[in-house]
Amino acid sequence: MAQYDIVIIGGAIVGSATAYYLRKEGFTGTIALVERDPQFNHACTTLSAASIRQQFSIPENIRLSQFTLRLFRRLKEEFGAEADIGFREGGYLILASEDGLPALATNHAVQVTESADIVLEDRGLLEQRFAWLSGEGIAAGTYGVSGEGWFDAHAYLQLFRKALRTMQVDMITASVTGIEREGNRVTAVTLDDGSAGGRTLRAGTVINAAGASAGRVAALAGLDLPVEPRKRTVFVFEARDRFADMPLLVDPSGIYVRPEGSVYITGGAEEEEGEGAADPADFEPRWDLFEEIIWPTLAMRIPAFEAIKMTRAWAGHYDYNTLDQNAVIGPHPEVANFLFANGFSGHGLQQAPAVGKALAELVVHGGYRTIDCSAFGYERVAEGRPFRELNVI
Repeated sequence: MAQYDIVIIGGAIVGSATAYYLRKEGFTGTIALVERDPQFNHACTTLSAASIRQQFSIPENIRLSQFTLRLFRRLKEEFGAEADIGFREGGYLILASEDGLPALATNHAVQVTESADIVLEDRGLLEQRFAWLSGEGIAAGTYGVSGEGWFDAHAYLQLFRKALRTMQVDMITASVTGIEREGNRVTAVTLDDGSAGGRTLRAGTVINAAGASAGRVAALAGLDLPVEPRKRTVFVFEARDRFADMPLLVDPSGIYVRPEGSVYITGGAEEEEGEGAADPADFEPRWDLFEEIIWPTLAMRIPAFEAIKMTRAWAGHYDYNTLDQNAVIGPHPEVANFLFANGFSGHGLQQAPAVGKALAELVVHGGYRTIDCSAFGYERVAEGRPFRELNVI
């Protein structure tokens, strides 16, 4: 039976970044990084819209994304001269109706306090700034002048995975089928790796970075985690008109759209309330959403999009925290060697490096040093006390 000081469950961006920063912080023990889908065909990381923003409602989320932004700005220094994730700093434009204006203004004040380069403009100023935009039903919007945009998620993940190959991290392809406990400690992780009878890893610490499967993984250890998979469909469409100044636009309806090379991607039509968990095996796009909800919304908001052609779509699973749509980070208060890095509800891709760094500091130094993640702790889950992020996209 193999023995590891740390077993990380989930080898996509959150798990990989955690392993990476454990080594960067000086952790010298053994690390296993367990991933059931090594091609990441169904990972939240690679099926997302791959973007980064500072437009959140709480300071802690802004700080986590700002850490990653700083990493983007020094990518070659961190990962080598060839490192490139195609980061396009196109900004976010989040629009609000009259009813949504107070929340938008409150969120903007938090963002400015955190030194985010975000401007709040009324309908008239936005229509001057973006000639293609219709301000119908809009009171104002917040626009990220810098420090927001989109990137290549595959390239981003591979930077960490490639670095780990030189860092003495064992990357294991397997599904987790059980987690053993002795009292208030987890002691082992059982795997289905295709071998007869599977495999068991003795573990000093277990870190749950299992994305949309995080709730299931926590349950294997007898722990409750309100994280479930929610299906999200992303559509690709073509349009005659190209707008070089188009940011990632978020309509008050929740529909978003952004350019991607010579095409556009869009989504956000799913209803949050009453939706329920997705079937873990269901990756079939919701084709009906485009014609029934998305296209009419796009045509109203951007008149040039009355004539567009949807060319393809994909569906991914989103690690949705049903308590408050916010991350759960850090140890379980009773099972202290079981750590969470879960429930990001759509912003895990952009916050993974910061969370990996935070967990590494917690393991190596006994506390957070760079960004205090205490507010994201599991205690609020146990108490049923939401720490709610309002800007969920």
